[in-house]
Amino acid sequence: MIRKIIEIDQKKCNGCGLCVNACHEGALQLINGKAILVSDAYCDGLGDCLPGCPTGAIQIIEREATGYNEELVKAKLAQKKEKPGCSCPGTIAAMIKKTPAGERQDSGDIGAERPSELRQWPIQLNLINPQASYLQNADLLVAADCTAYAYASFHEKFMKDRITLIGCPKLDDNDYYTEKIAEIIRINHPQSIKVVRMDVPCCSGIVRAVKTAMVQAGISVPYSEGIIDYRGTLSC
Repeated sequence: MIRKIIEIDQKKCNGCGLCVNACHEGALQLINGKAILVSDAYCDGLGDCLPGCPTGAIQIIEREATGYNEELVKAKLAQKKEKPGCSCPGTIAAMIKKTPAGERQDSGDIGAERPSELRQWPIQLNLINPQASYLQNADLLVAADCTAYAYASFHEKFMKDRITLIGCPKLDDNDYYTEKIAEIIRINHPQSIKVVRMDVPCCSGIVRAVKTAMVQAGISVPYSEGIIDYRGTLSC
């Protein structure tokens, strides 16, 4: 059908996220530093997001679009209420450009800082956008929060050349983790998944979340696992 719907000029969008907060239907998200319309079905075309845009990147146009679906919007907002997200600029999906090893300057000082192997932002599973481009066909590291503190060479051993996702299976919602990881797998078809956890019973929850996610997604991904104890010893 031809109807009114918003259009976002990506060249003008500065990624401030004000329109995301202004949209009552949850139709907008920040992806790769730009606001996008998630689905035509979420946009009612009323334009509540327009006044919040400081760069004039949003306008209402008429085009062929799926009809506004109020039931889908209610379901989406209910899910968001159960698991609130954040649209602040600090959670914008971004790749981190790494300096090639041959170009890194080594001062020769024993106490010199080692380079970070973090390749993307954000890293917290609750904040990861499943549609972020850095997830596509990636080698994933799914790590329990404590592991990086317990294992001194965590960056070099586990994070290098992987996209890092972290979470706490004891303090967070494992069912949510399962659904999130399943969505990531369905959309992005990762090349491999490495799970790193602590050698404590509660930490096995992150393993179950990943394995159950593969079953839910109906996609088998090459899988490996590392276990670290509180002394900083890698046992497998």
